[in-house]
Amino acid sequence: MPAIKSVLHETRIFPPDAAFVKQANLAGMAAYHALCAEATRDYQGFWGKLAREHILWHKAFTRVLDESNHPFFKWFDDGELNISFNCLDRHLSTQPDKVAIIFEADDGKVTRSTYRDLHRRVCQLANGLKSLNIGKGDRVIIYMPMSIEAVVAMQACARIGAIHSVVFGGFSAKSLHERIIDAGAVAVISADEQIRGGRAIPLKPAVDEALAMGGTNSVKSVVIYQRSGKDVQWHVPRDVWWHDLIKDKDDTCEPEWVNAEHPLFTLYTSGSTGKPKGVQHSSAGYLLGTMVSMKWIFDYKPADIFWCTADVGWVTGHSYVAYGPLAMGATQIMFEGVPTYPDAGRFWKIIQDHKVTTFYTAPTAIRSLIKSGPDLPGQYDLSSLRLLGSVGEPINPEAWMWYYTVVGRSRCPIVDTWWQTETGSHMLAPMPGAVPLKPGSCTFPLPGIMATIVDEAGHEVENGKGGFLVIKRPFPSLARTLWGDPERFRKTYFPQDLGGKYYLAGDSANRDLDGYFWIMGRIDDVLNVSGHRLGTMEIESALVANPLVAEAAVVGKPHDIKGEAVIAFVVLKGMRPQGEDAHNISVALRDWVAKEIGPIAKPDEIRFGDNLPKTRSGKIMRRLLRAIARGEEITQDVSTLENPAILEQLQQPIT
Repeated sequence: MPAIKSVLHETRIFPPDAAFVKQANLAGMAAYHALCAEATRDYQGFWGKLAREHILWHKAFTRVLDESNHPFFKWFDDGELNISFNCLDRHLSTQPDKVAIIFEADDGKVTRSTYRDLHRRVCQLANGLKSLNIGKGDRVIIYMPMSIEAVVAMQACARIGAIHSVVFGGFSAKSLHERIIDAGAVAVISADEQIRGGRAIPLKPAVDEALAMGGTNSVKSVVIYQRSGKDVQWHVPRDVWWHDLIKDKDDTCEPEWVNAEHPLFTLYTSGSTGKPKGVQHSSAGYLLGTMVSMKWIFDYKPADIFWCTADVGWVTGHSYVAYGPLAMGATQIMFEGVPTYPDAGRFWKIIQDHKVTTFYTAPTAIRSLIKSGPDLPGQYDLSSLRLLGSVGEPINPEAWMWYYTVVGRSRCPIVDTWWQTETGSHMLAPMPGAVPLKPGSCTFPLPGIMATIVDEAGHEVENGKGGFLVIKRPFPSLARTLWGDPERFRKTYFPQDLGGKYYLAGDSANRDLDGYFWIMGRIDDVLNVSGHRLGTMEIESALVANPLVAEAAVVGKPHDIKGEAVIAFVVLKGMRPQGEDAHNISVALRDWVAKEIGPIAKPDEIRFGDNLPKTRSGKIMRRLLRAIARGEEITQDVSTLENPAILEQLQQPIT
């Protein structure tokens, strides 16, 4: 395979500010290199030391890493702990009255919860869940608005050793149903509604619909938090109000001490085939990853006001809302709404009002904020900011520059973080007090993360060349398996094509001559829409499930705001529609996908053809469709195409 060529040539470089270096947890490149050298010299000793420093153990571990059953690695596996204890109880003797969460609702109302208060709430819900006979190893689906209660639900599960699986509140009943079945969940924790951008979005009806689809007999209890007070259907004895469940419950709850390898959660992510993957994370290794990255990448200080804008339905909201900040004893912001409501200054106002020091958001949000008001940040006092972060997809250099100069006033380092649902915490990101920044580059691996770039045969490529991003050694926060499907885990992430040795991230990357890493995009058919991974196969399956549709193929094309737009090429069972017909069917199919999967997967554009471009052997020519979607001239060989006439059809957008 020819090396992947990078077409981005970025020459701007921004060394860390001397004042920032002086106070940094990891100060100067020499300190970074020293940690990397320590990890190379004694890998197990390096991670063992960090695990003893950061985690409170109920029973100390004596083994650091067990690699005997590759790739199902075990870390600290004779140790015992409890994650909720590490996030809450540990702070009760040192800072019980420190604010843990500042919650700002969609309408601007602010609620503060201290570590003592959060501990009380978690214990009450944990006791409530125990009264429903939910305990260690049981799976609980959490389908909640962005709220303190969502974190309480996650922490309560962790406290009793139940395994939570959070489903993003924007997903449909069908998506919820799939995840309930795959997890074999015994309970669902949800709310009557969520409020976003001034609109109420029902959640309880989606739960009812999902449970009515069949195959969900494992679910014995549905716990509903009353967010809005909207009337909802009630199923006795299955349904119980959150406030009734915690009434009169004790506000202390002895943590369930679990093995270091006990699953903390599963989180479903799109795959390139139809079935979502239940990524399973351990307890100790995962927590360690979130804590060291809080320390190194976010340069965490006790006085920080930390704000990660991610929803808890995604891994970023797990690692840098529900677990990492609380384990470090941080004060953090949680925000229910959207960046543009009631106006495009909402994010900047929150930073100003709460004196946020660390702001972590997605390039999608950054690009939409540029579009809605490039000069708006200048109207707010953002002087409290000391560090900016980016997550979810590569950030294009110009958006980076705006973020740096306009939001950070050219004094805040930007930590551009590359990691995945499967890695659990940051893998590649700049240590802000050490690494000179290049706009658009996630720079270098964290100490102890052995990342490199290889070609198709698994051989490392030299600097200046592109290839597949891999991680050569197991690391604590790596997912342990896919729920109920270890073989798929092995094949997906440790493919035999590369010798089965390395963790394959699924991204192509380039390492420049200075050794900086640049992420270039996915190597499979997974789209990155607004920082959310969506499998093309899932969207195609949803389209084909419509009675009108015979066949569908979905590709992505670059989008200024969302990163990628979803373009669907559709063949109907009847005649190819034209004019108003085509428009109406397109609208109906887009709405259909939104209902089947969720609004995030709704195609931006649908095009119709008599058939899809296929080779004579029947394989859909996806590269060709990508070129058509982007409006590019067709330069590839189409001689193997079954019916060349359809190219013209598919090039016609619906007006």
